[in-house]
Amino acid sequence: MMDEARFSPGAGCTACQRNQAKEKLPGNNRRLESEDIVSQPKSAVILGAQWGDEGKGKIVDVLSERFSVVARYAGGHNAGHTVIISGKKFVLHLIPCGVLREGCKGIIGNGVVLDPAAFLAEVKMLKEQGLPVNGQLFISNRAQVILPYHRMIELAAETAPGRTKIGTTRRGIGPAYEDKIHRNGLRVVDLLNPALLRTHITNACHEKNTIAHALFGTEPLDPKSMYEEYARFADQIAPFVTDTAVLLNEELDRGGSVLFEGAQGALLDIDHGTYPFVTSSSATAGGAVIGTGVGPTRIGTVIGVTKAYVTRVGEGPFPTEDKSVAGEELRERGQEYGATTGRPRRCGWLDLPLLRYSNMINGTEWLVITKLDVLDTLEEIPVCTAYKINGKITDVIPADIRGFDEIQPIYTKLKGWKSSTVGITEWDKLPKAAQDYLEFLEKESGAKVGMVSTGPDREQTMTLPAFDAALKG
Repeated sequence: MMDEARFSPGAGCTACQRNQAKEKLPGNNRRLESEDIVSQPKSAVILGAQWGDEGKGKIVDVLSERFSVVARYAGGHNAGHTVIISGKKFVLHLIPCGVLREGCKGIIGNGVVLDPAAFLAEVKMLKEQGLPVNGQLFISNRAQVILPYHRMIELAAETAPGRTKIGTTRRGIGPAYEDKIHRNGLRVVDLLNPALLRTHITNACHEKNTIAHALFGTEPLDPKSMYEEYARFADQIAPFVTDTAVLLNEELDRGGSVLFEGAQGALLDIDHGTYPFVTSSSATAGGAVIGTGVGPTRIGTVIGVTKAYVTRVGEGPFPTEDKSVAGEELRERGQEYGATTGRPRRCGWLDLPLLRYSNMINGTEWLVITKLDVLDTLEEIPVCTAYKINGKITDVIPADIRGFDEIQPIYTKLKGWKSSTVGITEWDKLPKAAQDYLEFLEKESGAKVGMVSTGPDREQTMTLPAFDAALKG
């Protein structure tokens, strides 16, 4: 006879136990005890929940004290992470933010495209700030290399008359990924081989110069000077290069913990984002696996970072964009200008259908809400809870980019708190309306709020007890 106790709902089902633990944490009661935690992950993926610029840099810096390694798994130096520590500002584009923590290793994984000049410039900056990088920072020998002709082609294509502008940073990211998929790229391990490097640059320049001149009238690049420059880069980069997949798996085998750091945001993912206005890599949680060489069963949880509102840089759909004075005020209060490009960000209100979609495709368990303090002055706060498309109510995200043109956001207006939340680090000290806002986002998004950022500095961060307990392995 089947053991009824064993097979009854919740008795032996891990998912049921997790749901029971969640039920013990009502939105207005942040008192989940450590014994209620079913899963205590040794590793986690952290990524932007929308189109990037959600404030991942600060959050990675705050969380990195809990992890022995921070590993970047996608993108290039088109990402920009700004971290403020005791009033001192650090802007990183390529190097993982974990290196700002003593004893935390930083890894640039195989899924990243590496611009050697950008990398060495950041290394120099860190050394000038007195931060150790030797023996603490590593580059995958399988990462792809960005070369000058990648920048040449991207710039020419983006500015050519009649072409659809994607809004790229013009740093060669897309063309480098194109060569990777075309199986014609240069990897870091190849960069360190002088004979192979010379042959590759000679052949590639012949091809790229011909294409760029024919399509865009671009002047040719000199392969000889390019080789000499990149041979010098190779000598300087060599001490950082290793098989990072082996390093990461050995770290996990020893009981270490890894924070897998995404670039851009989930809605810029090449497969799942608002195509074609996307980046050229896998920005979702799945990218952590292919971009580092660590298997999916070794990743314990996924953390999504979202602002208390939404921003976007560059072209592409943005259903809740506010082009009125209210949107401009969000930009000014939030200082919404790109860390990489300085471009003003488009600003709007939180879009729950998009957030739910992002949480679904990433398996997001925890949310980090940043820039809550930017909303401090508002009487009421609009939140998009559904769409009306061709007269029908839905929360399904269109796959066809033209479908976004038909979206009419349906807003729920929540009461503002009209008082400062800057620097608050305890839940009970938040204004009641701010608590209500966060609880509403948690309930409607399907993921638990684990952290709240109430200012740009490292110390202006609230960590909720359930999240704190879940990350302790």
